[in-house]
Amino acid sequence: MNTAGTPHPSHATSDLGRRVASRRNQLGLSWEDVAERAGSTPGYVAYVEEQAATPGIEFLLRLANALETTVQDLTGYTADLAPGGARAGYRARMEEIGAAECWELLDGHGVGRVAVEGRDGLAVFPVNYQVVDGDVVFMTAADSTLARASESGAEVAFEEDHLDEAFSQGWSVLLVGPSRTVSEDTEVRRIKDAVHSAPWAGDGRDTLVTLSPRRVTGRRIQVPGAPGGPAA
Repeated sequence: MNTAGTPHPSHATSDLGRRVASRRNQLGLSWEDVAERAGSTPGYVAYVEEQAATPGIEFLLRLANALETTVQDLTGYTADLAPGGARAGYRARMEEIGAAECWELLDGHGVGRVAVEGRDGLAVFPVNYQVVDGDVVFMTAADSTLARASESGAEVAFEEDHLDEAFSQGWSVLLVGPSRTVSEDTEVRRIKDAVHSAPWAGDGRDTLVTLSPRRVTGRRIQVPGAPGGPAA
């Protein structure tokens, strides 16, 4: 895989450029790959990432399609809005996702939501996660609700989803199983060596919690004629 495409630190990267670069790296694509998909040139893709570029809507549509996302997501239009405000898609249909594809959609790491029973009842909060040897790993504070519940092996639910607002479709993955805190030094080192994403919430979250799923399910909403969906 061509590894070219890391913006030079001196370049004035725009918010659009950062989102494009982040999505491209998430998909494991080079500038050349994206250019071929978008009908452009590697140099212009690099320019969009590295400079304060203002490409036209036609190119943005091709770029979003090449990166398997939406113009709204690339431009940050939906960044501060609650998701799901668009109308339902025409003739939308729901389908189950198999366990193997659910793991593929989780993509090894990211941000999801964990639901756990705490002192004040059920609580749901966002977490950075990493998949390590079939378990889902979270880093949390020692006195957090998740850490306290996991000390007794409580069952928790973890969910991640993706919405395509432009076409009112998307998917969600749900994992349910017992959680536990990891304290044995050798295992802590092994897991931390495999984790490459620190919690976005900052320092003080160095307690390892793992979820060993006994149930992995997923659902997808598809709209006929939409990108990635069935034929109209």
